[in-house]
Amino acid sequence: MEEASGRRSKLTIRSEREREREREREREQYRSSMLQCIFLLSDSGEVILEKQLTGHRVDRSICAWFWDQADSLKSLPVIASPTHYLFQIVRDGITFLACTQVEMPPLMAIEFLCRVADVLSDYLGGLNEDLVKDNFIIVYELLDEMIDNGFPLTTEPNILREMIAPPNLVSKMLSVVTGNASNVSDTLPSGTGSCVPWRPTDPKYSSNEVYVDLVEEMDAIVNRDGELVKCEIYGQVQMSSQLTGFPDLTLSFANPSVLEDMRFHPCVRFRPWESHQVLSFVPPDGQFKLMSYRVKKLKNTPLYVKPQITSDSGACRVSVLVGIRSDPGKTIESITLSFQLPHCVSSADLSSNHGTVTILSNKTCTWTIGRIPSDKTPCLSGTLALETGLERLHVYPTFKVGFKIMGIALSGLRIEKLDLKTIPPRLYKGFRAQTRAGEFDVRL
Repeated sequence: MEEASGRRSKLTIRSEREREREREREREQYRSSMLQCIFLLSDSGEVILEKQLTGHRVDRSICAWFWDQADSLKSLPVIASPTHYLFQIVRDGITFLACTQVEMPPLMAIEFLCRVADVLSDYLGGLNEDLVKDNFIIVYELLDEMIDNGFPLTTEPNILREMIAPPNLVSKMLSVVTGNASNVSDTLPSGTGSCVPWRPTDPKYSSNEVYVDLVEEMDAIVNRDGELVKCEIYGQVQMSSQLTGFPDLTLSFANPSVLEDMRFHPCVRFRPWESHQVLSFVPPDGQFKLMSYRVKKLKNTPLYVKPQITSDSGACRVSVLVGIRSDPGKTIESITLSFQLPHCVSSADLSSNHGTVTILSNKTCTWTIGRIPSDKTPCLSGTLALETGLERLHVYPTFKVGFKIMGIALSGLRIEKLDLKTIPPRLYKGFRAQTRAGEFDVRL
């Protein structure tokens, strides 16, 4: 009996040690996904805002180390410094820099920074240094709600709007009069305790509406021989939902096989998409991004750009033609062409037979075309004068193309149908599409 009792006690001690090791592994896994600090840096490297997320304080010297690195290293989304792992994105001249001292999934940190940038842009009506400084209290309040002790918490914009009121003139005047600068609501959002925290418990509308927008950007690179090196589409499915109750929607595409690199809103159920390429979801209330995607290896661009630059005896002759390469079936609008004049150019005399040409003090030339006329091909021509002592131009500019096409998605993606399992009365559905230029470069 004593031998059996001793054997059981040893087993008990061993099982307790195993449970303790398991708890330690869980704690280690918990700690390994923790951000410690977020910095917002201006385009000159100044720290606009600092948010410490845990008890371990990250010194600002890490920002100086980051800014002193070579441009090739600063452009990387993930950087290993001597003391920290750094994650960064750049939006409208502002660098969002997150720091941690332990290994963690890099995509989680980058996705969180992207969500922070989107929320701030939505709240402030844009994103620049002055807006962040003027509304730093709201920025801190948003970060307090979006991340808790280094872990992402509430990142849904619609829920954040219920918790923290967006800045406006009335709220600023009240804060001055009452002395209360807080914008945080005293009550929790109605959807906080729900199984779908991105949606209020029971919204009601007199008119039930849901709109779907396909918004695409074309990234393309054309080399000096006129050959298409790269052409792909980055697209988003944006929705605006004003539906009563708890709707369950399904959205299907006519040709989902063209999609790659999809990213979904948390409301999307992954299993129906994996098995049938159908988006099944309970939508948030208001505007939101349902998914993003990429379509690669496109064969053509809607516009062609043919630049020619010849130089001799200290002068350069410039000629640029722009026209429609393949008719998309819709009007191509807001066509622009911009390029940076080389530093060795002392003066420029450029004109066009259609549109307007402007040259700024920083030597940025912008040709605003608008629409392609039917009776002529838009042409930019003129001369560039080189600095004294230079005979020929050795550095050629890169031409950046801009355009917008309403009513069509150049990727070829088409929405087949949008169904509601619980159809409210007087339902209205709307669909739109647009394509604009992203990073469309023509090189010489």
